[in-house]
Amino acid sequence: MKHLPNINGPEDVRKLSAEELLELADELRQEIIAVVSRTGGHLASSLGVVELTVALHQVFDSPRDRILWDVSHQAYAHKLLTGRREAFRTLRQYGGLSGYCKRTESEHDHFGAGHASTSISAALGLAAARDLKGEDHCVVAVIGDGAMTGGMAFEGMNNAGSLKKNLLVILNDNTWSISKNVGSISKYLTTIITDEKFNRLRNEVFELVDRFKRRDRIRETIQHLEKSIKGLLVPGMLFEKLGFRYFGPIDGHDLPLLVKTLSDIKDLPGPLMLHVATVKGKGFTPSEEDANTFHGIGKFNKVTGKAAPSTIALPTYTDVFGKTMVELANKNDKVVAITAAMSSGTGLDSFACKLPDRFFDVGIAEGHAACFAAGLAAEGVRPYLTVYSTFMQRAYDQVVHDMALQDLPVVICMDRAGLVGNDGPTHHGAYDISYLSAVPNITIAAPRDGNELRAMLHHTAENSMQGVTAIRFPRDAVPIPMEDEVRAIDWGRWKWLTDPAGVVILAVGSMVNSALRAREELTEKGLTVALINARFVKPLDQEMLETVLKQARLVVTVEEGALPGGFGQAVAEYLLRNNFGGKLRSLGIPDRFITHGSREELLREIGLDSHSIAHTMAQFIEENRDLLASKKPTNGRLFQNLTFRRNGKNGKRNPDRNTSLTGASEK
Repeated sequence: MKHLPNINGPEDVRKLSAEELLELADELRQEIIAVVSRTGGHLASSLGVVELTVALHQVFDSPRDRILWDVSHQAYAHKLLTGRREAFRTLRQYGGLSGYCKRTESEHDHFGAGHASTSISAALGLAAARDLKGEDHCVVAVIGDGAMTGGMAFEGMNNAGSLKKNLLVILNDNTWSISKNVGSISKYLTTIITDEKFNRLRNEVFELVDRFKRRDRIRETIQHLEKSIKGLLVPGMLFEKLGFRYFGPIDGHDLPLLVKTLSDIKDLPGPLMLHVATVKGKGFTPSEEDANTFHGIGKFNKVTGKAAPSTIALPTYTDVFGKTMVELANKNDKVVAITAAMSSGTGLDSFACKLPDRFFDVGIAEGHAACFAAGLAAEGVRPYLTVYSTFMQRAYDQVVHDMALQDLPVVICMDRAGLVGNDGPTHHGAYDISYLSAVPNITIAAPRDGNELRAMLHHTAENSMQGVTAIRFPRDAVPIPMEDEVRAIDWGRWKWLTDPAGVVILAVGSMVNSALRAREELTEKGLTVALINARFVKPLDQEMLETVLKQARLVVTVEEGALPGGFGQAVAEYLLRNNFGGKLRSLGIPDRFITHGSREELLREIGLDSHSIAHTMAQFIEENRDLLASKKPTNGRLFQNLTFRRNGKNGKRNPDRNTSLTGASEK
């Protein structure tokens, strides 16, 4: 590599000649492919914007000029050019660089983004703040065509067109195919209308007509002529109607053209839209041929493109879900599947292929997806809305207003519930239990394994359901092999996995298997612990809780969800109401954003791996031996007994993160 090792910031990019910039683009591709082949990540998206990234840092002065990326998974080249070249090998690794833009990581990351469709609204905010402060710099938002399916993008454009702030939006269209003829005409036209001389002449003509009485009519005619020509040859009139001046489409891999176009339009006033056409996965044949697979991929061979052999013998929860959905649809013709641009990620590719008339991909529009599902349910259809947990947050109002309030039987299937690993805090599904638990007319279920997931799904399709059902499952392999038979599930009821005892663990979903392993470790130490599969988070199984209330001295809840507003707090409220005299400790995701890293590393960090759970349990039991030895629970002050443990690394006690219902520290 000739140039990349010498790039320590955008200022070094601006020193390169046109020929050297082309060489730099090739080096960036080689480095991205080499690193992502070892770390996994969003390869195809980043390869598609290499030339655009180089051009942006050649023309604009970051960090003085603000460049925003949407979704920022395509910002790998941006990271390499903004002082993170040496650290790039740690991409998405625990303690390393984030796979997305992150304000705390670099002064060149002006706005963080892991969800789509945010850049235009955020960029408009930055532009308005610039003007309020009397500053003078450029604001650029790079948004993908997929993100343009989100309503927030159009809300932002509508407002930007009204405010008339100086702002450049670059639409990265990686599904656009530029044919030779149309591409040539478009390139020629865009060269003309972005040229400095053309725009100077245009402005001089506008000033000249001020001398005429009918100046408004003449100006209107000139603008109409310009828009008519562009409307005939350029597909950008929608953006013009929203108040943007539209340019393009141009070839997003023609680096000299990109540099010239950006240089010509950067100082034009008002909201601008530049449409660039790119090839997703550009420069790496396997990703060009299969951009869907290489959108987000694990480790792979950088020569052949073949994925590294999997060491996991069991299917993932996503695999089980996708296969089961086909089973349901074959048995019940009212079953339909809905997703928001995630057919592959949610396991619905097979459903979409086999039952295309009953599959709906609405684009990156979760709010619409939820209301659409409610409309289907209102007509007797059985919709299964399938979304990552973290993206379901965007449809919260629709869950409350359109589903639950009307008591409509929609099944929400939340993949990636809990910690997702290397994608980090923007993608962790930490909050679904908390935000859904507050809503009436909703059942929240969390299967312990693939068999239970399959049983829950079959139950929802084969029985008359009332209200919303939300089923959450992790981004992980199922813990035990799948069975051929679908077992009936006792809907709404928990299940004892051991005999009752004075110490009881109430484990939710993915944490059941971890709790089982923790119990085995405790048994080896001579400690007796009972375990309940608390597979229904809401409503609570009050009959089972009555048994716990009468027999248990120590209760521990374990959930892969946020502690505030979570399952543990719901159990605490029940015990408080019913005068529980024992003690409770809740384990879960602490009240902070969890970093990126492997799922195993992150669970260990917050004390939710099996060894940490066992360590915490042993400590809890040791601290309360007198209580366990008593014949019946102590009738001490309950407010002192109910404590919420927010674990530190390895489950060790961290007094700074211990809270109780009174705010007092734990004894």
